[in-house]
Amino acid sequence: MTIDRPLGEPLPDWTPRPTAVAVRIEGRAVNVEPLDVVRHAADLFEAAQGEGSDPWLYTYLGSGPFETFDGFRGWLEGFAADPGLGVFVVIDRASGRAIGCASMMRMDPANGVVEIGNIFYGGGLQRTTGSTEAFFLIADYVFRTLGYRRFEWKCNALHERSRRAALRFGFTFEGIFRQHLIVKGRNRDTAWFAMLDHEWVSTIRPALVAWLDPSNFDADGNQLQRLETIRGNLS
Repeated sequence: MTIDRPLGEPLPDWTPRPTAVAVRIEGRAVNVEPLDVVRHAADLFEAAQGEGSDPWLYTYLGSGPFETFDGFRGWLEGFAADPGLGVFVVIDRASGRAIGCASMMRMDPANGVVEIGNIFYGGGLQRTTGSTEAFFLIADYVFRTLGYRRFEWKCNALHERSRRAALRFGFTFEGIFRQHLIVKGRNRDTAWFAMLDHEWVSTIRPALVAWLDPSNFDADGNQLQRLETIRGNLS
């Protein structure tokens, strides 16, 4: 006797995806482009250390803080040399300066899975329209250009601000991996989030497009509708 068991949705036309390599993509408030240590290191160091910088920036990163520019530049050089990373730098269009970076990492082209991580945003980029737009540009590239099926976000389970950002962008919380890593000599429990390709197409992308539209902001640049509200109305 044959017993039929569900095996999941068939994917008869699936082929492995390209490796996720950073490229230049233009937005309204920001552009993203591949990391070039020679061109970007000084701006990024200033964004991290200068006036208006975030004193908690390095708290949940695997390295830093850096007391010297040479130490910081060496950290960036390690990113640039790592074949497992596709590092985007966020460029403020108004000033032309690099103000943050984020990496595509833990790539699994055979299964169409990639993570966004090593998010390093200077104080002038955090909680701005530009930070949301930078995420949109990278995610849209991952899903629509590269054709990945799953986009992941992971962070220290204690990092409440990162967890809130993931949920705001539309990621789904999938659980805690206990004692997942040792970071800076401490246990790290990892909060795990992901969004899927069909979710991006149906609600997450349209909501981001609507939120980023200039009509969603008043003359002082204040949002008229929250991203979560727009996405909820599309669900």
